[in-house]
Amino acid sequence: MKRRSFLQFGQQDQKRQIASASATFTTTDLDPYTGPWSTAEAAFLLRRTTFGPTPSQIKQAVADGLSATIGQLFANQPLPDPPVYYDYENDPNVGLGETWVNTPLPNPNPAGSFGARSRSLLSWQMGLMMNGGVSIREKLFLCWHNHFALTTNNAQFGYHYLNILRTHAAGSFRAMVEEVTVTPAMLRYLNGHENSRQAPNENYARELLELFTVGRGDVAAPGDYTNYTEDDVVQMARALTGWRGVTDDTGIPAGVFVPSRHDEGEKQLSHRFGNAVIANAGDQEYKVVIDLILQQNEVARFLCRQLHIWFVSADIDAVVEANIIDPMAQIMIDNDYEIQPALEALLGSNYFFEAAHRGCMVTHPLDFIFKINNTLKMSSDANLLNQYRFWNQLRRLAEGLEMEILEPPSVAGWKAFYQAPQYYNVWINSVSLPLRQEAGDRLLSGYTLGGARWQLNLLDFIAEMDNNLDPNSMLEQVALYLFAYPMADNQRDFLKEVLIPGLPDFEWTVEYADYLQNPDDPDLRDAILTKLTSLFSTLFKMPEFHLI
Repeated sequence: MKRRSFLQFGQQDQKRQIASASATFTTTDLDPYTGPWSTAEAAFLLRRTTFGPTPSQIKQAVADGLSATIGQLFANQPLPDPPVYYDYENDPNVGLGETWVNTPLPNPNPAGSFGARSRSLLSWQMGLMMNGGVSIREKLFLCWHNHFALTTNNAQFGYHYLNILRTHAAGSFRAMVEEVTVTPAMLRYLNGHENSRQAPNENYARELLELFTVGRGDVAAPGDYTNYTEDDVVQMARALTGWRGVTDDTGIPAGVFVPSRHDEGEKQLSHRFGNAVIANAGDQEYKVVIDLILQQNEVARFLCRQLHIWFVSADIDAVVEANIIDPMAQIMIDNDYEIQPALEALLGSNYFFEAAHRGCMVTHPLDFIFKINNTLKMSSDANLLNQYRFWNQLRRLAEGLEMEILEPPSVAGWKAFYQAPQYYNVWINSVSLPLRQEAGDRLLSGYTLGGARWQLNLLDFIAEMDNNLDPNSMLEQVALYLFAYPMADNQRDFLKEVLIPGLPDFEWTVEYADYLQNPDDPDLRDAILTKLTSLFSTLFKMPEFHLI
């Protein structure tokens, strides 16, 4: 099926559901949500803010209420333990199962060491998404990774950069952009490492303005983009000179300031920055630059648009700009660029829960993978090193679907979050759709790695459905947890035919009841699993499954 017809099929069903919904909201403000709080609303919130919420997590959110659930999403938690070697034993300084993040590689580097550290880091990150629980941190981390997009093959630099994003994910944008500016991964990626008074390099200064903070704006005049000018790029590049991305003597990645490489002259900015003059401030001058940029209110609006695209939709018209983006931006400004207050206001609003926002996004590959892996409770009793092996398999699936951590396609991030008018629809095409279907079947078949078995727990998932003896009710419940909107009658009937082809409803009731009474009977168990495997293989291929 072509992308257009595939997506239209799913979105037509969505529109029918929205049109028949008993309670919809047409508000365009940030007033606190006052509508129903049920499985549908809790599932929508958790799908947008976490990776693959389980039925039990959604049920707990319903019981806790919206306010408490948002509180849990933003609850502080310690940083995770660092990644370890899981399949490499040739590093003389770090053993199997030990972390390498603060240990430089020996010189010469042992064969395979760079690849081993990269696999460890990227597998570790997949594990964090798999085990993130009811916390927005990993979704926000990915949002900021897309925002401050970079690539690096140095795993120590990559870990340092990822830790910055995770540390400040819901906290201070000011602190985050300051640390990103002088982290070795970014200094190397956008040539800050080469930026000196003798040979100024404008790459980072340009992206700092255009992509990371204030945005370009409309062209007002030659070299003037409304929010900054070409000369501002030149002057800010001079102010950012002198930094080098290195691994220090203790083995920890660091941005190091070299005074002799810094331009100590005055930097004259344009009228876009009030004709400000940046005087020499040595190793603190980059903070002066960032402070001047953050004094522009457009920065907060630019960031809030990005959060809206990530968590709500890409549809931002003049009304949304005035009634959603501007108030969010003011909250952010009033809180000195703290991210949490503005995002909490958005996620807890009537506007966020508008029916039109449900199913308006195509799942990105990581959401697609974890919607299967997490919601259907992929599990194993494997030890830590074997868990890394499984996480690496998830990484390889994401790589095949063109969404790998530390490998965004450009400094602008993944196209789905900026390329109008397609936005999220770019994830589905004639190449990616078959690959998604293969990925779904691969997860459904499970993995055996290092003697351990990973398998989706379809029986446990179905056990959590209300009235699971009735195939109609059971399938409607499945849709609550896996689809963005209620299942239509024709969809339910289609799936029931997959589950019990040509048979009356009571056949499922009898067979499932027999299994419940004798769950240790392998024949009864296998018969139910065969039916469920066929059902979920079909579900994963439905257009609705790819919407969030």
